[in-house]
Amino acid sequence: MTRLSVNVNKIAVLRNSRGGGEPDVLAAARACLAAGAHGITVHPRPDRRHVVAEDLAPLADATARYGVEFNIEGNPFAPPREGYPGLLALCEQVRPAQVTLVPDSDGQLTSDHGFALEGDLAGLADQVAGFAALGCRVSLFVDAGNPHVERVAEVGAHRIEIYTGPYAEAHATGRAGEALALCAETARRAQAAGLGVNAGHDLSQANLGDFLAGVPGVEEVSIGHALIGEALYAGLDATVRAYLAILEKAR
Repeated sequence: MTRLSVNVNKIAVLRNSRGGGEPDVLAAARACLAAGAHGITVHPRPDRRHVVAEDLAPLADATARYGVEFNIEGNPFAPPREGYPGLLALCEQVRPAQVTLVPDSDGQLTSDHGFALEGDLAGLADQVAGFAALGCRVSLFVDAGNPHVERVAEVGAHRIEIYTGPYAEAHATGRAGEALALCAETARRAQAAGLGVNAGHDLSQANLGDFLAGVPGVEEVSIGHALIGEALYAGLDATVRAYLAILEKAR
């Protein structure tokens, strides 16, 4: 069955907007895990607007206690600065099961594109090797339809994460066919190259079932923005369980 990793960044955004410790990111993560989530995802950004470095060790401990995965996202090329020692240094501290590398810039509102995978990829391969040496599974964020997706295996990564934003946007208009076909083709090509397939960005209860029905062999979905928004009305426990029911139905 496809696994659900809940991204708790939006809890941290709300906390950081006021200062202090509420809402509690760790308590939210524990609630998701108690409801049956298969993992927790975070994206600590250099500007510290999301989950911050100090959040990582408690979250790593919580996922370890539940025996599930901790997934840290980030740009491996973002330089260290005060309050942000760099993605590799953060992962050295907590050794997540998975690290998902994304090519976002410091000022980017959200991750909205994958690696181009063109030209000389030696620098990216070096970054992948550094995370793999920590024992992390390495996933690269890629656009559906990327013509070079097989190069993810070439640089030594283990999985891709398909950027599903365009699919979600198309699904909302009732015209998801072409976007879904691109995702499915990308998944098949990645799997043929020996790669696992994850997916994430703007997946929701409204579109997740159709996505999993149309895209073969998705191992993990990372869902945050929609799930946290839905939980404002239904609660975290009920919302996580609703997603798990969708995954079970798609099995």
